[in-house]
Amino acid sequence: MNVVQTVELTDTERAFNALRRAILHGDHAPGEKLKMEELKARYGLGASPLREALARLTSERLVAFNGGRGFRVTGVSVEDLQEIAAVRKLLEGAALRESIARGGDEWEAGIVAAFHRLGVAEKRVLEDSSAMDECEARNREFHQNLMAAAGSERLIQLAEDMYDQHERYRRLSRLERSPSRNVHEEHKAIMNAALERNADLAARLNDEHIDKTTQRVSQMIAEMAHPE
Repeated sequence: MNVVQTVELTDTERAFNALRRAILHGDHAPGEKLKMEELKARYGLGASPLREALARLTSERLVAFNGGRGFRVTGVSVEDLQEIAAVRKLLEGAALRESIARGGDEWEAGIVAAFHRLGVAEKRVLEDSSAMDECEARNREFHQNLMAAAGSERLIQLAEDMYDQHERYRRLSRLERSPSRNVHEEHKAIMNAALERNADLAARLNDEHIDKTTQRVSQMIAEMAHPE
């Protein structure tokens, strides 16, 4: 008999996961004051786990604490975005290089399968814009699979945290894909370089992929800050 064990999340973990997801998805706006009574009503959790979750989120720089003024969602800036992108490139590049050196057939199959699922999701979005969340999840999954054989859980987790921070900016800017940019082909080129075990090319293409998004989001943030 197979026994399936379920891990029961604590209230603090539930609060952390819910708040983190809401901030990354823009449900709590940059600079928004996080009032405890409103959070308790919204998430159905007590003040103690919510405070612990908020404290954890300050370490990720998603939430800022200012003494008696309480907690606020961290603001956004072009400078912060560019720093996040630079760190993301360093971490993903290192994880990608290690995966190329260590990965076997299972790692290669995971990348190919993730790329296929991403392609299916991208086509679905063209027919139904409400499928965008699925497409974003498949995009994240693709990048996770590229790093999956790195051999360091800590490196992978740090890289994924930076991915999330970068994605927060993209979502906040409501960035639409440029018709002049073929993101699908960018992913395909990264995948092919990785499968060919060309670490230098794969890392460079991944850097360029991140830079293109960063440049477009930076432009949109600047336009939002200084509307005509």
